[in-house]
Amino acid sequence: MKIYWQSFVSQLNGASYLARLQEYLKALAAAGTEVEVFGMDPPDRDFGRLSELRCGIQAIDAGLRAEEAGYDAFVMGHFQDPGLYELRSALRIPAIGAGEATLLAATTLGRGIGLITLDPAFKAWHFEQAALYGISGRVTHVTGLGVTPEDFDQAFAGDDKKRDELLTILTETAMPMVDSGAEVIVPAGVLPGLLIAGEKGFRVGRAPVLSCTAVALKSAEMWGQLHACSGIEPSRGPSFALATDQSKSDFRTLVAKGAGALLVNPESQVRN
Repeated sequence: MKIYWQSFVSQLNGASYLARLQEYLKALAAAGTEVEVFGMDPPDRDFGRLSELRCGIQAIDAGLRAEEAGYDAFVMGHFQDPGLYELRSALRIPAIGAGEATLLAATTLGRGIGLITLDPAFKAWHFEQAALYGISGRVTHVTGLGVTPEDFDQAFAGDDKKRDELLTILTETAMPMVDSGAEVIVPAGVLPGLLIAGEKGFRVGRAPVLSCTAVALKSAEMWGQLHACSGIEPSRGPSFALATDQSKSDFRTLVAKGAGALLVNPESQVRN
């Protein structure tokens, strides 16, 4: 099985993180599974809706290319999952969202879920995610760490002091949520998910801390195997009606050449 993992981190500036992620996924993957990690330039660097939309568009384009290249599953390795449903409607292979897969898994470990996001800017987004996935009553807390991707890159480059500092910040951020009723803690990002991946049995108080990195990979393997053995796909009713070849072609043209390439008569559009 071949899995395409799309990160939203820069291939250049996030090289240490991407190398560590590739190494971890290779070690965690089941026998016969090959995972390839791809970065994104420019990365998701502004922590806002427009940046998320742009990165989501690039991820959808990557997913279409991955299916054409023969991959068996695609992972959107970004917890916010921008464009996940649109991508799922465009692919026959499984499209896994790191956020969706982890949030649904967390509901099996406890009732109240506390999310720790990289930046407070994502707080509203995560509550919207919970509502979209039908678990809004289960996500009881969302708190931002207030750190940057660069902080994690230092840790993944071998800075043990930075790694310990980030683990301490994460634990101190989670404790008030656990004290006020959260039963499961989810670091809402692949960066912190990878940070805790080597911490076996990691808990904050009584609450297990769930790594979205591990969950996303194992979800991709599971759905890839189910698709291979049974041909199962998402419902092709209203939720994920399969995109037509024309829709996919128009989308690819938009990404490659811009909106002007889709105009039948560009000059008349300018005059109007």
